[in-house]
Amino acid sequence: MSRIGQTLEALRSRRRTALVPFITAGDPHLKATVPALNALVQGGADLLELGVPFSDPEADGPAIQASSERALANGTGLRDVLGCVAEFRAGNDQTPVILMGYLNSVLAMGEGAFAAAALEAGVDGVIIVNLPPEESVSLRGALAEVGIDLILLAAPTSSDERLSAIDRAASGFVYLVSLKGTTGADHISVGEVNQNLARLRTHTQLPVLVGFGIKDGATARALGDQADGVVVGAAIVSRMAALGDDADAIPEALQQFVSEIRQALDA
Repeated sequence: MSRIGQTLEALRSRRRTALVPFITAGDPHLKATVPALNALVQGGADLLELGVPFSDPEADGPAIQASSERALANGTGLRDVLGCVAEFRAGNDQTPVILMGYLNSVLAMGEGAFAAAALEAGVDGVIIVNLPPEESVSLRGALAEVGIDLILLAAPTSSDERLSAIDRAASGFVYLVSLKGTTGADHISVGEVNQNLARLRTHTQLPVLVGFGIKDGATARALGDQADGVVVGAAIVSRMAALGDDADAIPEALQQFVSEIRQALDA
């Protein structure tokens, strides 16, 4: 079982909802990334999502799109992202790290080379936003050979047939998109998400984590009552953007914000 599976199983045994914050590597600058990851863990993160900056992140809303633009302007590439994971791993060998990005970056490196480099850096899972399950065989095989989970997205509009296909191709957990829209949207319906969550659970035994549009402790708590975990991204990225290049202020602000969400989930 992967580090992701072990972590989620341990949390489930304690009836604890996983908290998974997201940041974009290289935003606002590369040297801020590892201190930010450490601050997220100190605030109560159970797993970490690290975004690979990409020029056309079609699933992301304005906040995360802007974070990718800033990271790319800083020259951040996939190898730099892997370097951040390796640096983080030097001080933390427990917290799972999941890369979230787009297939273009992986294909540019080569699937086999990417899998090997991700293993060496200490990556535990990969989410490729624009990779449908029926086209995932090659990358899934390369990642499986090195013990890295390929995590797939399930949408509110996914048919029962497609949910079954997602289950067959996914490992680690299934990422349920909470709404029809992009990251950072503010029109979550908790009732609809819970209905989609219940339907997804009839197709998979994997843990189900919910993301997109979770901005505060109250929303995280409402969704965390049914989900195995919640992903918080745009709200964190926006806080980092507001602090700009104030590298000293970023870790404290992130730790405080994540701690508030952790307290809400545990209340």
